[in-house]
Amino acid sequence: MNSRTVKEVILLIIGSFIFAIGVNYFAIPNRLSEGGVIGITIVTYYMFEWSPGIVNFILNASLVAVGYKFFSKRVIVYTAISIVFSSLFLHFTVEWGKEINDDTLLAALFAGVTVGIGLGMIFRAGGTSGGVAILARMANQLLGWSIGKGMLIIDIAVIAGSSFIIGQEKAMYTLISVYIGAKIIDIVVEGADERTAVLIISRYPDIVLDAVTSKMARGITVLDGKGGYTKANREVLYIVINKQEIVPLKKIIQEIDEEAYVTVHKVQEIFRPGYKGGK
Repeated sequence: MNSRTVKEVILLIIGSFIFAIGVNYFAIPNRLSEGGVIGITIVTYYMFEWSPGIVNFILNASLVAVGYKFFSKRVIVYTAISIVFSSLFLHFTVEWGKEINDDTLLAALFAGVTVGIGLGMIFRAGGTSGGVAILARMANQLLGWSIGKGMLIIDIAVIAGSSFIIGQEKAMYTLISVYIGAKIIDIVVEGADERTAVLIISRYPDIVLDAVTSKMARGITVLDGKGGYTKANREVLYIVINKQEIVPLKKIIQEIDEEAYVTVHKVQEIFRPGYKGGK
């Protein structure tokens, strides 16, 4: 086992613990629910007082056994690790929480943050949360749904069903918690320094290139472009920067060419060994 694998397994274990704390310390004591398999687990705890850890393990292990063919061997192994440890932590921390009196919104926010951080760490390490991801992948193969659409529909269905147990008000707070959790997952997985791609079409591309390279210490890719109407050949500058660097870049471009055409796009993911996007 190399050092990278060790770090990823440690991340899976820590993420599983934080996830369990979000459920047992904030969600359950305040009678909130969650989406997906963990939502079903929480509802069975409210109804029958079954151990969240044991139910979580049985449901997720069953789904992994059914849907293993939709994932690579590495993802399945990492998912199995996260299921085992999250189930253990859910089982042994079930009595840790305490109700936050008269402030269910605060409980929902902290449940969303902690669950989001935990799941985000699991996803960043290369694992999955188990059940929902597997069901969404099966829906993608069998029904043609996107993964995101499948996860959203499953989460909403579980929360809607749990409203009969926890009530409509608590279900609405749960929706807030799930939304916050989804945003936190994105931050943890993608990193707080969100990447942005910028396309620049200027009358003075060489001057812009030199200015950005010297003032921002950034490399720029030069593309060959051609105007669809004018048929004129133009050089198009392409650069990927951190979100907070957009304003300095705009100032540099405006000082050189106020008529420059600039488009900004969010970068979903970057594939390049060793690339960090930093200076």
